[in-house]
Amino acid sequence: MDLRQMEVAVAVAEEGGFTAAAQRLHVVQSAVSGTVRALERELGTQLFDRTTHRVSLTAAGEAFVPAARAALRAAEQARAAVDAVQGQLRGRITVGTMQGVWAELHRPLAALRAEHPGVVVRLRQAAVTDIRQALREGSVDLAVVALDRQQQRGLVTRLLSREEMVLVSAPGRALAGEGPDGTVTLAEAARLPLVDFTPGWAIRLCVDRALRAAGVERETTFEVNDIVAASELVRNDLGVCIMPASIAARFPDLATHRFDRHAPSWKVMVVRPRGEAPPAVAALLHHMS
Repeated sequence: MDLRQMEVAVAVAEEGGFTAAAQRLHVVQSAVSGTVRALERELGTQLFDRTTHRVSLTAAGEAFVPAARAALRAAEQARAAVDAVQGQLRGRITVGTMQGVWAELHRPLAALRAEHPGVVVRLRQAAVTDIRQALREGSVDLAVVALDRQQQRGLVTRLLSREEMVLVSAPGRALAGEGPDGTVTLAEAARLPLVDFTPGWAIRLCVDRALRAAGVERETTFEVNDIVAASELVRNDLGVCIMPASIAARFPDLATHRFDRHAPSWKVMVVRPRGEAPPAVAALLHHMS
């Protein structure tokens, strides 16, 4: 058994199929299939159940993949240690982020590439439950997310930004109950046709949490998974949307309204598993302010 076989098996598990794994590894599908078959012969058991429509892990595969990930991480750290002695930094980092969270992530990624071109970065966007599971499994090295306190348990966290959310409406739309200072209440917002994001989005989680805390119920009129789609619905006065002020600022033609109280709080943080950060991860964290 060698590291390449482990890498291929992990790719098949993470991508959910041989074709997708081959695309990720930049090889033909037959090479992936052959590598997995050879590994299974060596281990004396099947790692994957193959059907016409899907590939899933067997019980043996469920046990093998986490151990293979750990071995690959150890090998990567060994290479990184040697590179560091030679004044170089190489390696691979997988960065996770929740849908609706960006936090200028392109800036530290660009800075890392300029400083350490030998470091390869993969980006994975997913729902909060998937990101947390990936951090526990080690398939994601660090993530930029918006989590509540319970979701932060077992992770090393660092706050990147904190702000309040605002209500965004079409220009000139009059809001019943709007105060003289231009503020609105969550209850008033909930009575309007709301443009919501799909469950699993960070913005949706924060809005749901604020509404529960304020004892306010709402009925979603539109549910989208795209910031631009949400802005178009609002721009055409089909509904209003609650979003972080920094995201609302990307659409200066739309009207923004602050909440008088119970404003949803938007906290973006970088999180990673406990323990010493590998050199490449530490280099990326250095560029995250």
